[in-house]
Amino acid sequence: MGLRFRRRFSIAPGVAINLSRSGPSLSLGPRGAHVTVGHGHVRETVGLPGTGLSYTSTQKAESRPMGALTGAFGLAIILSVLFMIVAALLG
Repeated sequence: MGLRFRRRFSIAPGVAINLSRSGPSLSLGPRGAHVTVGHGHVRETVGLPGTGLSYTSTQKAESRPMGALTGAFGLAIILSVLFMIVAALLG
């Protein structure tokens, strides 16, 4: 079994930044229904909180009509959001 790393930062209600060895991703939505964008994919998850039951649909970002936050552009946006949050907390 390989070593894994994952860290989740909640930046607002329904918005979280996930950091892993394979790179950052952004999750949007409330508990039980959220969309995660990153790693070249868009993952939509719907579940019943507290039951362990969920359904996940994954698509490549390029197959989405509006595209997704991937690659250098996505990383730049995520880092910009992190910078604004840190600036707001310190200021």
